[in-house]
Amino acid sequence: MPRSHRLILISMCVSLGAVVSAVSSLNVALPDLARATGASTTELQWIVDAYALVFAGLLLPAGALGDRLGRRRVLVTGLAVFGTGALVATRLSDPTPLIAVRAVMGLGAAMIMPTTLSIITATFPPETRDRAVGVWAGVAGGSALVGLLAAGLALERFAWPSVFGLNAALALLGGAMTVRFVPATATEQAPLDGVGAALSALGLGGIVYGFIEGPNRGWTSAIVVGAFAAGVVLLTAFVTWSLRRRQPMLDPRLFTRRGFASGSLSVFVQFFALFGVIFVLLQYLQFVLRYSPLEAGAALAPTALIMIALAPRVPKLVQRVGARSVGPLGLMLIAGGLLIAATMGTDASYWHLLAALIPLGVGMALAAPPATAAIVGALPEDKQGVASAVNDTAREVGGALGIAVLGSVLAGHVGHLGPHTDPLAVVAGFHAALHVGAATLIVGAMAVFFHASHTPYSRSVRRRFPV
Repeated sequence: MPRSHRLILISMCVSLGAVVSAVSSLNVALPDLARATGASTTELQWIVDAYALVFAGLLLPAGALGDRLGRRRVLVTGLAVFGTGALVATRLSDPTPLIAVRAVMGLGAAMIMPTTLSIITATFPPETRDRAVGVWAGVAGGSALVGLLAAGLALERFAWPSVFGLNAALALLGGAMTVRFVPATATEQAPLDGVGAALSALGLGGIVYGFIEGPNRGWTSAIVVGAFAAGVVLLTAFVTWSLRRRQPMLDPRLFTRRGFASGSLSVFVQFFALFGVIFVLLQYLQFVLRYSPLEAGAALAPTALIMIALAPRVPKLVQRVGARSVGPLGLMLIAGGLLIAATMGTDASYWHLLAALIPLGVGMALAAPPATAAIVGALPEDKQGVASAVNDTAREVGGALGIAVLGSVLAGHVGHLGPHTDPLAVVAGFHAALHVGAATLIVGAMAVFFHASHTPYSRSVRRRFPV
């Protein structure tokens, strides 16, 4: 890989890492933040969720905007919004403006994440694109775990604003490298579909809001049911609107293509499991095994290292045996890791945990690159922002649902987590949540296997379909 391409790839991974780590790193800092600001439980939840809600809802419009205005321009703007929001957060001491700032950071993140992948797919030549997509996929998964470790290290010496300081530093570095090393890419000439953008943003926002509020308000509460209903209605309107347009923001007919649909499903299932498992595993490590935030982050680090190291090598394996075999195998390995973790009790050793983390990391590394490649390979170069946004939306919605579902299973056994929580109840809820996650992965692996495209991986990445 030429030096210029390596620098572009590093720039994109730094920017991506800032966005992905912004959720997990803040979760570690919540107890410190609550003590310092006096935030209630509801306010703490929305400090976390305001970011996820805006982020997930605006991914598709932001990806389309990058295709039209220029991906480098949108990426630099997103990094500026994200980094400025993080800097402002370091100076706040009241929960309400902090919630607003996190929403602004979500806007910046929506502009950043899809453009990092679309710049890679539009810039790299076919002979190195496969590996670059693999690197991106590894960083997309591993950064959440690296964020836990980095935040734990910062909190050992500094207060909670240091976590936002890390976000700002990564955004500044990513922006400087993007301006210096990333060339401008071709832009799409079609006008932006404003109605489609609004319908998709509001519809996805409604669905994600329902997932966020469901565990606390109850899945049958009026506001949760209303959010889901509004989301479904708006997304149905989006599909209807898009089918009638000659140049829609996202053509729904793409989901009839086996590779595109199975890739989207695979990404959804992967991050349903990963985000949900990280959430319940952190509770288990801290409330049962009594790990500190730093120890918990360090304990999970091997999974991130495996994902980041192995994912770039997966494309060669897929070229030999096919994405239809490697992707489902990865999902099954993740399920295996969860089932191993589900045998841990109140006195589990770290070696027992490591035995679960290794197949989890290997499985994510095997499943993510072919799924991402199938999605971005289905659209032409001038629509790579939208293709990348579909990949990222599947990831964010899957992650939100994973946290909601597995967190609800844990809460059903434990109730309120606190100093006097019964470790046996946490273990029971932890096991039940992992079994739900493993079952979802197994079903997802079967669906991906039977519906995946038979097109070889190298062709699926390079081929460009008219839309």
